[in-house]
Amino acid sequence: MWRLALAEADRVFADPPALGRPVDGCTYCTPESDLRLLGGDPGAVPEDVLGHFLRETASHWESDQYPVLWRRLLPRALRHWGPGGEGSDAALELGHLGRHGAGLTDWPAPERAAVEGAFRALLALALTGDRLPGGITDLVEGIAHATGELEPWLDHLAALPGPAADAGLVRLAFDWATDLLWEDFTFTWWYDGDPGLVAAWLPTQRPRVAAFAARHPRCKTASDALIAIDRLRAGGHSPWPYPYGMRQYLRLTAAAG
Repeated sequence: MWRLALAEADRVFADPPALGRPVDGCTYCTPESDLRLLGGDPGAVPEDVLGHFLRETASHWESDQYPVLWRRLLPRALRHWGPGGEGSDAALELGHLGRHGAGLTDWPAPERAAVEGAFRALLALALTGDRLPGGITDLVEGIAHATGELEPWLDHLAALPGPAADAGLVRLAFDWATDLLWEDFTFTWWYDGDPGLVAAWLPTQRPRVAAFAARHPRCKTASDALIAIDRLRAGGHSPWPYPYGMRQYLRLTAAAG
């Protein structure tokens, strides 16, 4: 799925739009030599220069050139986020494709379709692979920010089939539900994002988590995920102590004893 998505992106973006003039940007943050590289062959842009561009805020680039730069570099960006890539903050980098940045939703339809197909493949890889739940959360946030909507990506995760997807969804449900119970679930960079949508989605996944727990009765993550989802649905509090700061709490209670 990922290889096919990359091939489609390569095809759709094979003839990238021209910039029309040399790349203009904040030379305090981006050396002029890097600006020249970004305006040249997209395939020749060094990985560190690409990473800097993906992380740099949209306001540091000319507004008419910024979406064009993204369209020229998009196949490289996908590989940066995918297996073996060097992406370090998917929520930040992907979010720059949003409406206040590169405006992905305004790109030509074939380009949007290729990008969204790659996003679906990325999420499938993340859920069924060895990526930790926090990394999946960053991907979900960034992709939702880029496209302006969260629900289709939650639906995509829920529809992924197979035992690996079942296990990944159980881990993710436990992570999200416990964070929500601790009131510690937030979107880092997507300020318009509503974590309440995740809270409403989790109970819809309870049957799948319960089925996994029945097949794997010794899996504590699955049984705890069910407890967390039920507490969340009932509007209750977490049955587990908040983990951050517990070391200090234990020291204080030991001293008091």
